[in-house]
Amino acid sequence: MSRAARAALAAGLLVVAAAASASVAEAESPRVLFMLHCQGCHRPDGSGLPGAVPDLRGSLARFLSVPGGRAYLVRVPGSATSRLDAAELASVLNWMVVRFGPAAAAGDAAPYSAEEVARMRVRPLVDVAATRRALLAELGGNHEARSVRPAAGAAPATP
Repeated sequence: MSRAARAALAAGLLVVAAAASASVAEAESPRVLFMLHCQGCHRPDGSGLPGAVPDLRGSLARFLSVPGGRAYLVRVPGSATSRLDAAELASVLNWMVVRFGPAAAAGDAAPYSAEEVARMRVRPLVDVAATRRALLAELGGNHEARSVRPAAGAAPATP
């Protein structure tokens, strides 16, 4: 094999390796992790499932402004018991806060850390609906309109 052919082959292998590396990084991105682990219930746009799964749009970051709200987002069963490790879950929650906002509340919130998530997720919530109602009451205003009223026989809602 000529020197030019070896150089071309090496360059081609570098391009393939770079593309594979970019694909791995994209696969581990918070957006992709949300798609793989959350959007089945929360839907791609965060709209949830009426009567069963809350609408995250324009409301998720508000939970960070009330006592217990940060922990609530980590301790709901879908978060606390997910297969994501603490760093992955922290990155997904941080992405969700920015993505679903509202922007003013998201901008004021400190990002989740892997250590914080690891501490909080040890005890998943048992009564998600009651905790959510209490947090919504603490938030006041018209946030209740976005709360979920489980349909008869429906599983308790998560964030």
